[in-house]
Amino acid sequence: QFSDYMRPAVRLAALMEQQVIYIWTHDSIFLGEDGPTHQPVEHVAALRVIPNLAVVRPADANEVAGAWKLALENTGGPTALALSRQNLPTLPGTSAEGVSQGAYVIQEASAAPQIILLASGSEVGLAVEGANRLEELGHPTRVVSVPCLEAFEAQDGQYKDSILPPSCAVRVVVEAGRAQGWQKYVGPWGGCVTIERFGESAPIADLQKSFGFTVENVVATAQETQSRWEGLKRSFSNA
Repeated sequence: QFSDYMRPAVRLAALMEQQVIYIWTHDSIFLGEDGPTHQPVEHVAALRVIPNLAVVRPADANEVAGAWKLALENTGGPTALALSRQNLPTLPGTSAEGVSQGAYVIQEASAAPQIILLASGSEVGLAVEGANRLEELGHPTRVVSVPCLEAFEAQDGQYKDSILPPSCAVRVVVEAGRAQGWQKYVGPWGGCVTIERFGESAPIADLQKSFGFTVENVVATAQETQSRWEGLKRSFSNA
């Protein structure tokens, strides 16, 4: 949240193409009892719109190592590391190399994916849990970790299509921040498990439940998105 105070300097570093590394922590409302004055909601989205600033929100220790490597190699501009406050497990499938590509598959679907869950930071683990539940319900689901949208945008079209194949239109983003900026990746009919209002002062478990950052809500959002897409396809075929 205190990146607000630094924004003029961050913008100038980006404008001047200076290799500055900003390390910010407490990256979501899940810091808990400090309340909405200290909880970021719009900040990651606001930082992402600054040209020439690489914003990295790693999911676990492996991705933190990758984020630091990306920052050291990013000599043409500043890098912002948005780090979590809460303890996070090291997830199977995460890697430093994946961070350098901006987005990568950390858990593949059991068959051709019907659903793609995109997530960053502390919500990647939640996306994995949601995908496991969707798989149990018969919906092959791919999980994509997206630590750095700027690095992903730098990849070629073939790589982007391999991560987000056009054949799979049912996509849901899971991120504890504003949905703004994600529409490009989930499409106009995509689903969002995001935060569109200020947070509350409460323990993390209460905040997760209140704001819908639960396995149940991820699954329900994915199913609603799939149902909406199936309805669109039927209307197109009947036109």
